[in-house]
Amino acid sequence: MITYTFLAIIIGFSVYCFSNRNVMSKYLFHPYSIHHNKEHYRFLTHAFIHGDFMHLAFNCLALYSFGLALEEGYFGNPAVFKDPRLGKIYYIILFTGGIYAASFTEYFRNKNNPDYSSLGASGAISSIMFCYIMISPLSDISLFFFPMKGWIAGILLLGVSYYLIRRKKTTDYSDNISHESHFWGAIFGIVFILILKHDVLARFINQIKNSF
Repeated sequence: MITYTFLAIIIGFSVYCFSNRNVMSKYLFHPYSIHHNKEHYRFLTHAFIHGDFMHLAFNCLALYSFGLALEEGYFGNPAVFKDPRLGKIYYIILFTGGIYAASFTEYFRNKNNPDYSSLGASGAISSIMFCYIMISPLSDISLFFFPMKGWIAGILLLGVSYYLIRRKKTTDYSDNISHESHFWGAIFGIVFILILKHDVLARFINQIKNSF
């Protein structure tokens, strides 16, 4: 399972970096170093590092829940992709594409700011989660311990992320969370599956309409 491979790398590398801060500094997302030192590998490597056990546990739980369901039920489903190898490739593109999509806005905004850095797989996990929501909008998702349908949770998460992004830009509000990663990772996941499978949008709408 590809999801298990991602989890193993994330957990192993993150735990190693907890006690090796120099290694963490070398591989986290640092736009200034990417731009001025051409350390482009940071676009990818930062997603496999987390700041603490709480951050790591939350992201790994989300990846385990949505990633396995998506990999087994959709990308690994021969009824969807006749060639299972092709489904695996698309799943890897979804994961890694979410990482890059979640990074570009902050890269351009902070490429001359040596004080900005970030880490974590939030972009990749958001892309997987929202891809899952587009495919299964009526699935039950627990958001802040409140169960709700996936499409409702998706709207709330996108709305809150967008609001907090705007608030950070217009006020001195700061919470040390990269809401941009959540937002743009989600957008990538939605756009990716709509391009990959053109019938997903119609199915998404019909599932919601028929639920009322």
